[in-house]
Amino acid sequence: MDRRSFLGVTAASVLAASAQKVSAMVPESLKSVLDEKGILVKFLGTGAASGSGPNKLGRRHSAILVDNSFLVDLTDDSLDLIPEGLVPEALFYTHSHPDHYDPAAALKLGVKKIYVSNTWFDIARKDYVKAAKELGVNMPQMYPMVVGAPVQIGEVTVTAVPANHATDNMLEQTVIYLLEKGGARLLYATDTAGITGFAARMIGIDAHKKPGNPITGLIMEATMGMDHEEDFRLYNHSSMMTVIHTVNVLMQTERLKLPAGDNVYVTHMSKSLHDPMPGIDARWPNPLKAASDGLEVVFHA
Repeated sequence: MDRRSFLGVTAASVLAASAQKVSAMVPESLKSVLDEKGILVKFLGTGAASGSGPNKLGRRHSAILVDNSFLVDLTDDSLDLIPEGLVPEALFYTHSHPDHYDPAAALKLGVKKIYVSNTWFDIARKDYVKAAKELGVNMPQMYPMVVGAPVQIGEVTVTAVPANHATDNMLEQTVIYLLEKGGARLLYATDTAGITGFAARMIGIDAHKKPGNPITGLIMEATMGMDHEEDFRLYNHSSMMTVIHTVNVLMQTERLKLPAGDNVYVTHMSKSLHDPMPGIDARWPNPLKAASDGLEVVFHA
C-alpha cells in the first residue's frame, strides 16, 4: 500500500469515528426554519486563480456569503450567485491577490463596509478611491483590521487570524477567519499552507496546549489535489494531504468537534491540480467533501 492510500485509510477511520452532530445543507425554500444559532454559508466560488470566469472545473474564484449578511472575499465572477436585490452589509478580505480582491466588484454590489488588514489598508483605500472614481459611485466605509480583534456583524463575530500565505507586498499579513455565532465556531481557511501556530493558539486549537474552545466547523483550501502533494505551491497553499492531516489531528485531539454526519468542506481547488468533476472527492476520506459553487450549508454548534 502506498503512502497516500495508507494515510487516506487511516484518516478515514479516525475522522468517521469522531463525528458527533449533523448540519444540513439548506435550500432557499427552507431558510425560514434555520436555527438562530446556525451559521449559513453560501459558496460563491470554490476555485483557485484562473483568470476570469469559471475555470475548467466550473468553479468561480473562492468567496463565501455568510448569513446573507456579509462576504469573505469577492470577485466579479461571483456576483451572479448573490441573491437578487441583496446588498451585503460588509466584506472581509483575506488578502490582496486578484482572485480574492476586486474593488470594482464590491462597488458594483454596493457593499457598505470594507474590512482589510491594517498591514495593507492604505493600499486598499487607494485602490477603492480609484475604482469608485472610474465607476462614478460613492466610497464605502473602510476599516483596518488587526489580527485577533473581533468584529461584530449582526449575530456573527468575525476574527481575523494569521494565514501562511505571501503576496508581493512583503509587509502584508494575509489572514483566515474564525466565525462565531452562538456555540458554532467555523474556521474559514483560505489561502494558507496549513494553520499557523499563532493562529491555532488564538483560536484555541493549538495542539501544544490543553484544548481551549474547539471549532465546530471547518472550510479549508486544497489548491493541490491527491496527486500533487509536492507541488511548489506548498509554501503558500494546502494540499489534500495537508487538509487530511490537519483534520485528523484536530479531531483526534478534540480541537475540532464536528456535528454528527457533518462534513469538512474543501475549497480553492486548482483547475489543473485536481481530478475532474464529477467525482473530484471520490478518493477523499470522510468527512471531507468538495464544496461547489452555489452550495449552501448551515454550520451548527
